[in-house]
Amino acid sequence: MIGRIFTSLLTGLLLAGLFGTVAGCNTVEGAGKDIQQAGQAIKNEAREHTN
Repeated sequence: MIGRIFTSLLTGLLLAGLFGTVAGCNTVEGAGKDIQQAGQAIKNEAREHTN
């Protein structure tokens, strides 16, 4: 009985960790794209002011 509870708890924790990792990757990827777009905007502004 205790072994079954322990196994269920461990499985739940592993699944929660897996889903958390996947969600974290999507968040970091989105942040990277936002930073890239901000860098592009700064680059474009610099070009406008140098010409």
